[in-house]
Amino acid sequence: MFAQTIRGKVSDPDAVRAAVDRWTRDLGPTAKGWFGTTGGVTDDGDLFVLIRFESEGSARFNSARPEQDQWWSEFSKLLEGEPTFKDSNNVLIEPVGDLDSAGFVQVICGQSSDLERSRKLMTDSQSARSAARPEILGSVSVGHEDGKFTSVLYFSSEEEARAGERKELPPEAREAIEEMRSLGVTPPEYLDLKTPWLDSPK
Repeated sequence: MFAQTIRGKVSDPDAVRAAVDRWTRDLGPTAKGWFGTTGGVTDDGDLFVLIRFESEGSARFNSARPEQDQWWSEFSKLLEGEPTFKDSNNVLIEPVGDLDSAGFVQVICGQSSDLERSRKLMTDSQSARSAARPEILGSVSVGHEDGKFTSVLYFSSEEEARAGERKELPPEAREAIEEMRSLGVTPPEYLDLKTPWLDSPK
């Protein structure tokens, strides 16, 4: 699987969402290998978009379409300054429920001294974490260069996510999270998407 993340600043989230809706309606049905899009804008105007494709080739094919170029030309006018793109073939999806039904999405951007170890810890402790935090519908983890990563967590609602944060986790899950934190190179950045945009092929 291939993923692309886009970050930028916006002042009109509704206009950005409308533009994303147009892509989903007009370009999505003919987008080769498109698996889904997760996006949203934080309270501070930070735009985040995660687009998943079957392969890098599929993504490149779609980027080269004239209609995609036209759409991006219009969409980019809604951004303040230049956006940041990150591409990756290092994608791990851990679905528990229906990701597209999430009412709240939290994005974690960080760097690990051992990304593979961090991912193994997540995978090995998934059942324990799922039992303790049923509001978590799943996650998508994207690995970048130098151990940098973007993790997208899907929750049933923000209220349930905040309540879950206050719960005491079982030892297995707690130990895994503590070890993952010890592998962190820098403090992670959190982006809360309180009104997430969740689109996928119908």
